[in-house]
Amino acid sequence: MLYTAEPGLVIGFHGCDQRVSDAIISGITSLRPSTNDWDWLGHGIYFWQNSYDRAMNYAMHPPPNVQIHQPAVIGAVISLGRCLDLTDKRWIDLTRSSFEILKRTREPRGFSLPANADPGGGRRWGDKVLRRLDCAVIENVHKLLRDAGSQPFDSVRCVFYEGKRLYRGAGFYEKTHVQICIRNPNCIKGYFRPREEVDWK
Repeated sequence: MLYTAEPGLVIGFHGCDQRVSDAIISGITSLRPSTNDWDWLGHGIYFWQNSYDRAMNYAMHPPPNVQIHQPAVIGAVISLGRCLDLTDKRWIDLTRSSFEILKRTREPRGFSLPANADPGGGRRWGDKVLRRLDCAVIENVHKLLRDAGSQPFDSVRCVFYEGKRLYRGAGFYEKTHVQICIRNPNCIKGYFRPREEVDWK
């Protein structure tokens, strides 16, 4: 466990409606965790790491179940704490084990595993944006730790290679991003209103 905690602070951005942004910046309320069964990294508060533009793009083009009238972005200073970091082999292996355990416990009882899928409606998304299987596997990781009396994860982080290839034969994708899911709200050290860069020379 010696090297598994993120040593510093990271910046995250959250796309939302301007009214929500104003209420959070003024301290009236805080971001609430998402608990959808299709959340990509399980239940928690979601941020795009270091990507204001991606957060604004989300706010300008929200999924059908999200109502945003005036797109806005909130910045947050975050400590990942004990992070289930899916760029770390140790936690990749743990997540694979969680899937195998979930499969062994559900299938003999006649319960099929959920699946990642695209929404209906005729549109071809291609990225299987409803991540019900992944959400169940990540939530099972947290359950296994609770059942074992182990220290819980404060956050989950993963790189997602999403969207179309940048060009024919490319290994780069137009929507690649690092997503953070904060489970422990104390990891959010503060919110801020993002500002534009100024020419200081």
